[in-house]
Amino acid sequence: MLSAKEIKETAAEIGFDLCGIAPCRRLEETERRFRDWLAAGRQADLHYLERNLDKRFDPRRLVEGAQSVAVCAVNYKNAFSLGYADEWPAKIASYALNRDYHRTLKEMLRTLLLRLRERYPALQGRAFTDSAPLVEKRLAVEAGLGWIGRQSLLVTPQFGSFVLLGEVVLTEPCDRYDEPFSESRCGSCRACVEHCPTGAVCGERTIDAGRCISCHTVENAAGVAPRSLHGWIFGCDCCQSCCPYNLRTPLASHPAFRSPLDPLAFDCERWLRMTEEEFDAAFGLTPLTRSGLERIRRNLGR
Repeated sequence: MLSAKEIKETAAEIGFDLCGIAPCRRLEETERRFRDWLAAGRQADLHYLERNLDKRFDPRRLVEGAQSVAVCAVNYKNAFSLGYADEWPAKIASYALNRDYHRTLKEMLRTLLLRLRERYPALQGRAFTDSAPLVEKRLAVEAGLGWIGRQSLLVTPQFGSFVLLGEVVLTEPCDRYDEPFSESRCGSCRACVEHCPTGAVCGERTIDAGRCISCHTVENAAGVAPRSLHGWIFGCDCCQSCCPYNLRTPLASHPAFRSPLDPLAFDCERWLRMTEEEFDAAFGLTPLTRSGLERIRRNLGR
């Protein structure tokens, strides 16, 4: 049987800011809500969300014999997380100003799994971070890390919504599981709803991908394209920068998220004269490669 205390201590040693543990089970209520969201067409052109519904809501379908899931989080808040001057024409979501978090978190999660297997040789498991059809935010709620805010993101008491999630699904039971976070602490606050410039924050704590600036600048989302991207060229932090919890949380302490690129050094003129080689040199290890230079240029001035 796995020791919850040992898992959390090891996660902290590796650099995770939060770690909670939940038993593996089918999340039936989450599945129902998700299917309703799909039926309403809120996924727009994100058709990959319609696949693997049999696996998405039960970690046991992704890892044979899975019994426990350790959900880990890293705070990524930086100097740009709370926003830019309104007139700045080349805004980049703060998570994208560092090395691609998929690489960083996957390395950390694999290290966690390796260390646990040194202690438990028979243990099997898999590490995930946005790399499988897994409802990460809901699993984080199940593991006691926080609640789902009105903007559909996980909100933690310690770090607000500026957290990146990763999971290790394990084939052994744990001696203690965390209590699910059963309450929402949003209260009557509707700041994220009111501050979304395109009205993408809907009811039931969901997002309309067809209206979401982040989806239109990063994904290939169709639907009602925003008339204006309000200066965002990659991603969007509008529904986070206004959240009262995010206003009072600390900046990131993990070295990988502590020294972001300076987006103010890249104005429209610099973006327009940038070569592919210069783009790769400056942003080749960041999430911006997902869009690419040509698409980022198209977003300028919108």
